[in-house]
Amino acid sequence: MRKILAVVSMILMVLMSLNVKAEENNMADKKVLVAYFSATGTTAKVAEKLAMVTGASLFEIKPQYPYSAADLDWMNKQSRSSIEMSDRRARPEIAAKVEDMSQYSIIFVGFPIWWYREPSIIDTFMEAYDFSGKTIVPFATSGGSGMGDSGKNMQELAPNAKVFDGQRFASNVSASELKTWAAEWLK
Repeated sequence: MRKILAVVSMILMVLMSLNVKAEENNMADKKVLVAYFSATGTTAKVAEKLAMVTGASLFEIKPQYPYSAADLDWMNKQSRSSIEMSDRRARPEIAAKVEDMSQYSIIFVGFPIWWYREPSIIDTFMEAYDFSGKTIVPFATSGGSGMGDSGKNMQELAPNAKVFDGQRFASNVSASELKTWAAEWLK
């Protein structure tokens, strides 16, 4: 009886060890990208911290034509950002593309909140790639506005991906808070 218990215990230990190795291999197969648009540098700082704590690659979504301070004047209804945000079909051009999006399985997409949603350049980014089967997690910076319908909007632009609602962070979010938050998708 003791020999049988010892053999069963050994078999269970081997199976558990194989399961742990399988989980480690699955994580190794998950390549992570942090892609972000930052008009003033605030979102860039959060994106850099997130990439650091997750070991992700980092890609800046740069507009083909950079935004000037006048372009970002939300109080001016004729400013570039105001015009783009009032036209849901606006798609500002992006200066460069991710070289091989197919290698990534999890993509964190960061942006400032503009008019209670993602900026139009994020819509351009979402339409530029085939995100089929990928996990997309939005994150945003804002002085106080929430994510609004950003996750839903992004899901509509990438219907074959799994897009989460995401989260807004303060500019001074800690690396440990970002690591804890990101862990949900990195398991």
